[in-house]
Amino acid sequence: MACKPKIDFMTIPLKALNFTVRKRLGLYLNPRNVVAADWATLAEMMGFSYIEIKNYEKRDAPFEKILDDWESQCPDATVGKFLSMLEEAGRHDVVTDHIDLIEEDVRKYLEKMKEPVQVPDIDSWTPEKNGITIKDDPSGNVPETFDAFICYCQSDIEFVHEMIRQLEQTDHRLKLCVFDRDVLPGTCVWTITSELIEKRCKRMVVVISDDYLESEACDFQTKFALSLSPGAQKKRLIPVIYKTMKKPFPSILRFLTVCDYTRPCTQSWFWVRLAKALSLP
Repeated sequence: MACKPKIDFMTIPLKALNFTVRKRLGLYLNPRNVVAADWATLAEMMGFSYIEIKNYEKRDAPFEKILDDWESQCPDATVGKFLSMLEEAGRHDVVTDHIDLIEEDVRKYLEKMKEPVQVPDIDSWTPEKNGITIKDDPSGNVPETFDAFICYCQSDIEFVHEMIRQLEQTDHRLKLCVFDRDVLPGTCVWTITSELIEKRCKRMVVVISDDYLESEACDFQTKFALSLSPGAQKKRLIPVIYKTMKKPFPSILRFLTVCDYTRPCTQSWFWVRLAKALSLP
């Protein structure tokens, strides 16, 4: 029987680890441990600050969260670096019990990377992109563009309506991309969202709420926008808080200046500040 080729885990991005493996790792690392290193030790090794780690303590599954955040914030986060951290922290048991599953995930990832990429001429999504919003030119020659993509949860739709009134229907005359209003039905959500954020919208407003933190769609949109290079600098994300939150503010956005509607002393400036930020070239 032929031996499997050795894998250089240092070259494998952390995204190769699937949900099941991350969950199993969490069973070992989420419980606080006075004898062995736990998730907090790894968080410190990943570069998270004391305050951030204290906030992660409030999460039900802090290990999975720090792994996701480290992956999104550190371009060179690899499976090899993660395994080295576990070894350095003395958690050889975690490595031993999971190395076969991790290797299986990595081999699946490498096989997927070998799959041929469709060229634009035969890409099944290309025709759809020619008409994805209600005001798109059917010929695809003049795609509709926007000042900002609005990332929001359905539970926050009333605030989004207020945003439309304040930014589109006043002298600001901004053009917002609101998915439920502007995108044609029948399109692939993930593909079209990526197209809108990357190519059609100058910026992205993220409506932060407790429900936002649990939304898979909002999580994808935020991480996709942050991952754009050099788009992460050109497409400034603007976090907006409009009501008091019970959960901690998402650490992935902690370096960005927030537009906070919950502070009565600055509410009168809120819409002007937001409009100005969206109007910049």
